[in-house]
Amino acid sequence: MSVPVLAVIGLGGNIGDAGATLQAAFGAIDRLDDTRVLRCSRLYRTPAWGVTGQADFVNAAVLVETTLSPMALLQALLQLEREAGRVRSADGSDRWGPRTLDLDLLLYGDTAIDQPGLHVPHPRLAERAFALVPLVEVAPDAIIPGVGLAAHALAAVVTDDIHALDNHAPEGDSIAPRASDHPGPG
Repeated sequence: MSVPVLAVIGLGGNIGDAGATLQAAFGAIDRLDDTRVLRCSRLYRTPAWGVTGQADFVNAAVLVETTLSPMALLQALLQLEREAGRVRSADGSDRWGPRTLDLDLLLYGDTAIDQPGLHVPHPRLAERAFALVPLVEVAPDAIIPGVGLAAHALAAVVTDDIHALDNHAPEGDSIAPRASDHPGPG
């Protein structure tokens, strides 16, 4: 049996009801084999990054405990994206374009990984307020390998255009607790 690892997953979307899609993704991640959600951040409205001529995004993060390998976790996340209607172009031309659901493996324990298709910590994580704000909410003491404390990286970026949203789940939906509801480790 593998040793459990704490990992942080970033969530985002800007097509359709992105807030509802992210809320549903919290539960879907918690249902992954050998993975348990410990904390969910609030939802945040953030401006598009990369390709800016598109709708604002809704972003969040989840802290999970998993015994899945980093690649197995990534493959499970990509499957959840497909189930939510995400279609990726083979050539990557839609990399920063609109999407129903984007799930990124931001951190996997204290491990730095550089493999084809898998880079942890997520590239440019320390520069992206839309990822750092929810990450620090769910894992305030998180360390970004090669960078240092995520909270210090967050203090160095502009966050004026990141706004927390009302997080009421749609009637009848059950989601994992937000960070403020369930302290968990860290």
